[in-house]
Amino acid sequence: MSIESHLAELKRKHLALKQEIENELRHANANDMRVVELKRRKLHIKDEITRLGSSPETLH
Repeated sequence: MSIESHLAELKRKHLALKQEIENELRHANANDMRVVELKRRKLHIKDEITRLGSSPETLH
């Protein structure tokens, strides 16, 4: 898998997690532990996107 396609997949997952967090927070009985876990996963993906986005292979 190329770095560009990996970045695209990570961005897709990041967006999906963002939407999942928003959906969870819309409910009056939102599960706080689930929201925390989703945010942790989202941040991990964002960090990976940043790391890969600044690697020499992606800079042209």
